[in-house]
Amino acid sequence: MEATAHLEAVVAQQAATIEKLSAEREQFRRLYMDLLERCEQLERGIVAGKKAERFKGNDAQLTLQMLEMLLDPEAGQPEPEPEPEPQKVREHERRGHGRAPLAEHLPRVEIVLLPPEVQQQGLDAFLRVGEEVREVLERRPASMVVVRIVRPKFIERAAAEAAPIVCTSPDGEAERACDEPPPPDTRFLIAELPDLPIGRGLAGPGMLADTIVRRWQDHMPLHRLSLMYARDGVVLARSTMCGWHEQLADQVEPLVDAMLRDAFKAPYLCADATGVLVLAEEQCRKAHFWVLVAPERHVLYRYTHRHDSAAVDRVLAGYKGYLVADAATVFDHLYKSGDVIEVACWAHARRYFFKALGSEPELAGQALARIKGLFRIERSIKTAPRKKREQVRREQSGPILDAFFQWCDEQAAVALDGTPIAQALGYARNQRAALRRFLDDGRLPIENNISERNLRREVLGRKNWLFLGSDEGARVNTIFVSLLASCQLHGIEPWAYLRDLFCLIQDWPASRILELAPCFWKQTLQQPETQQRLAAHVFRSVTLADHPSAV
Repeated sequence: MEATAHLEAVVAQQAATIEKLSAEREQFRRLYMDLLERCEQLERGIVAGKKAERFKGNDAQLTLQMLEMLLDPEAGQPEPEPEPEPQKVREHERRGHGRAPLAEHLPRVEIVLLPPEVQQQGLDAFLRVGEEVREVLERRPASMVVVRIVRPKFIERAAAEAAPIVCTSPDGEAERACDEPPPPDTRFLIAELPDLPIGRGLAGPGMLADTIVRRWQDHMPLHRLSLMYARDGVVLARSTMCGWHEQLADQVEPLVDAMLRDAFKAPYLCADATGVLVLAEEQCRKAHFWVLVAPERHVLYRYTHRHDSAAVDRVLAGYKGYLVADAATVFDHLYKSGDVIEVACWAHARRYFFKALGSEPELAGQALARIKGLFRIERSIKTAPRKKREQVRREQSGPILDAFFQWCDEQAAVALDGTPIAQALGYARNQRAALRRFLDDGRLPIENNISERNLRREVLGRKNWLFLGSDEGARVNTIFVSLLASCQLHGIEPWAYLRDLFCLIQDWPASRILELAPCFWKQTLQQPETQQRLAAHVFRSVTLADHPSAV
């Protein structure tokens, strides 16, 4: 009997081993087929496409069951019907029939077309009974203008009568001659030259703002920008525009530094980084752009040679508070002292499970369904007050998190090392505390997408200008991109903002420099002092002459 029982146990153990090996073999087969398909797509060149990490599985019923199990103490009642998906609205139904009216602020040129009979016989032979009007959008060359500053000279009439001087006519001939030169103490009167952003420079504030917006908002490399201006009849060398931007960066750098100090007072910061090439003698070297976002206040960029702990210390020197970032090891030393508290990003965690869909669709789908439930809750409380958000998160998101991490622990025990699902489970379990951090404070976001969206500004520019010319060029880049990105955050038109900023910043009190930041710009424009300063600036009035919408 004992021998029989032992034999049965051995057979059962062998069967379990065979079953486990078969399962592992099947999993590796799925991984092999997934990689094979990706290689074939690369060979055919059809990998490029939508990169949205949306889980399209039919997880509505799973999410409802999960919420019912976690939140309803009297579970077991009939399951509610899933909420019907909203019907897609066709494009023509959304915008209505016909074309949208053209903006009223655009200048109008009226052309009156008369029938041939009216042209032949004259208007007196006909009675006008109505008209039909159609507006067509047309484009003129860029409206550059040369501001010719004329400063007449004057002397007092009594001095002129005592000692006549030569008065010249427009053709250069003398109208009357002087018997002797005017006395040395004769006082000539002439108006002062208006201030320019760059002293003795060629360009006014509007022109300088245009070069910056085109270069870093529209991502135009300098050689393309030079060709565009040449088509408008203005020859501007790349070196000239570089010199302009370096001098302007020196003027506005104190403003960006003040924005950084103000951003460090925010309850939390969102951070991310991306690589960039810098021109070198033999081979371009790699450096990094950093983005720091204080939501609803500032978007700031920094530049470092390396992506390491020392670079993080320079970028975040003196900051204390919550830091929303990815799980990069360069941030780890900040969290040891407790001055900086780590907040992990659920979008990064979701990305790992999304990559595992090809090899483990069932397990990855379950994880994505649970994470989708968290994001659905966040959308429902997006505009809620802080205390309300904290309450909803404790009552609804907390149980979902508990069940999710329990599921991760169970699956990690049987997942094969090195597989995409194992990497996803490992990331979630290692970042467990940081991923739960958003429950502690209702102001904290659940993801760090705002940093990635703003970092795309540099990534898109990098595709056009390819590399930085020098470290100084990187400094100028980060200064102006910080202002442009902050303008976009607050819905401010960047060209008008930079034009007015260059008109104001030279004489603006240093103790109030932060008032010129995009975060406070709308309030600053409403101040009588600001309106008086701008109204007195002659170059600003020129840019408003034909463009009233640029106020």
